[in-house]
Amino acid sequence: MLKVGINGYGTIGKRVADAVAAQPDMTVCGVAKASPDFGADGAVQRDYPLYSAIGDRVETFRAAGYEVAGTSDDLIAESDVIVDAAPGGIGAENLTRYEAAGVPAIVQGKESDDLVDTSFNARANFEDAEGADAVRVVSCNTTGLSRLVAPLEENYGVEKVRATLVRRGGDPDQTGRGPINDILPDPIAVPSHHGPDVNTIFPDLSIDTMGLKVPATLMHMHSLNIELESEPTDQAVHELLAEESRIFVVDEGMAIDGTGKLREFARDRGRPRGDLWENCVWGESINVEGSELYMFQAIHQESDVIPENVDAIRAMAGIAGKEESMALTDEHLGIGLPDPRSVPAPSPTP
Repeated sequence: MLKVGINGYGTIGKRVADAVAAQPDMTVCGVAKASPDFGADGAVQRDYPLYSAIGDRVETFRAAGYEVAGTSDDLIAESDVIVDAAPGGIGAENLTRYEAAGVPAIVQGKESDDLVDTSFNARANFEDAEGADAVRVVSCNTTGLSRLVAPLEENYGVEKVRATLVRRGGDPDQTGRGPINDILPDPIAVPSHHGPDVNTIFPDLSIDTMGLKVPATLMHMHSLNIELESEPTDQAVHELLAEESRIFVVDEGMAIDGTGKLREFARDRGRPRGDLWENCVWGESINVEGSELYMFQAIHQESDVIPENVDAIRAMAGIAGKEESMALTDEHLGIGLPDPRSVPAPSPTP
């Protein structure tokens, strides 16, 4: 059983911890937090050993009523693999500590690709992370774009990707972020950083990206124009994407016309925290004109990278190959959203 430590227990860290705990071949040996806020209570409720991410705050946790197992240095020593989910920039600082301790580590998309052996997307380049010491799971938007490009490239060839990303201003709990009543080019300069980030997964891909930030918290939206090397039909692309476990093709008959209803659908399906680990592609938007493919997809920024972290752990530890790892992750997280009309309705609560 692989022992996984989670250094950083916020939006991503707590989701990674729950995903790891759900797997049959790994366990959470502890989580480290910087301060004893409500997240610490969540860790205790889940019986995760709690560590202080900052050494001199152990007594601060104890004064707040939380027993801690030690510092993040102790957690590193206990772990076979560390997932660093600290705020952007902190992971880069922590990498030297993981390297000194000889513990393989995963950092998140806000860290630089130059710091790691490889950037990672399970669908696109799982093998590149096998046996690596330091891996970067790319950002939520890059994850979503990479998942989409991979099957299109394999089946039709991709000449060019043009993507406009309409980005949420902040996560639901980030009360100090985002425009209040505005629409911001973000960045104003073109291209945005997302295209070069996708190139860390697909080095030879021609991709241009532009970004906007809007006063919303639920999800990101991508408006996509992809120039293919061949000319498939709308239906062929629809069927290809529907076969991908981490892409949910939204059927027109579901009457889901925005991200709010997508999140409501996830909650109705019993998803923890209303999470959508899959890309959400509107089937009705899939349109092929010659070799030009158009579509809309939505990306849940809080959760789509979670299965990628689990698969990166297996790749680095060498305990499963790509297909086996993705299948295990999908099964034990419950990834996959078939047409609800083919799924029996849950029994009414007594």
